[in-house]
Amino acid sequence: MTTDTAPDVRYSLVISADLDSRLEALAQGRSMSKADILRRGLALYEVAVGAQATGSRFGIVDADDRLTTEIVGL
Repeated sequence: MTTDTAPDVRYSLVISADLDSRLEALAQGRSMSKADILRRGLALYEVAVGAQATGSRFGIVDADDRLTTEIVGL
């Protein structure tokens, strides 16, 4: 079994006040940190890009499994 022993990497990120407010609202609404929201956003972006790379579609489906919103242009 291998374990990841690489040290964490820190980033400095400059965002607008509006984007910070949106990030804060998401974090508070989910009882998460802003960093956790950004990590999950990156993971979701990675899934979307991977889907597109294989010719799959990425989007939102309704309760009847119909694609209601397709995410394009990533």
